[in-house]
Amino acid sequence: MNTLLINDSLVLIIDVQEKLVQALNKNVIVEKAVKMASAAKILGIPVIVTEQYPKGLGTTVQELKDVLSENTQYLEKASFNAFSENNIAERIKNSGKKQIVIFGIETHICVHQTAAALIEEGYEVYVIKDACASRNKYEFKQGIEIMQANGAKISCVEIALFEWLKSAKHPNFKEVQTLIK
Repeated sequence: MNTLLINDSLVLIIDVQEKLVQALNKNVIVEKAVKMASAAKILGIPVIVTEQYPKGLGTTVQELKDVLSENTQYLEKASFNAFSENNIAERIKNSGKKQIVIFGIETHICVHQTAAALIEEGYEVYVIKDACASRNKYEFKQGIEIMQANGAKISCVEIALFEWLKSAKHPNFKEVQTLIK
């Protein structure tokens, strides 16, 4: 399949944490992450959130925590490649989902390395470009290019939301549509 399917998707949010967001000097990533997380909640799509060394970098930003479902799994990690952490890899495998929708901070480090590992494991990886960020524009661009060259599908918030919905007749269409108005 070349588009996202609700029943086959898992959202993986990488390190949208207090100190990392502050280092970016922009809140666009948080706004886009909130839209994706809100849609996942509305559509019943499971979400896993990683936090890189939260003792030093802080936890997931409050705006994002506020919209995530109570079933959301927050998993601490030390590796840049989240999939190399056993509890994270195990939870993704146990989800039974084939399409991993990934976004977060930093694009060229943790998002890239995790996407590469997921692709190697045979997952369809969808990178939500407008919900990713790096401190440096060049590194962001390189991260996106490398992920695409590795086989990730580069997408954006609106494409993902409308691929999940498939039709204006979807029962949650109006609710999801309000996220982008």
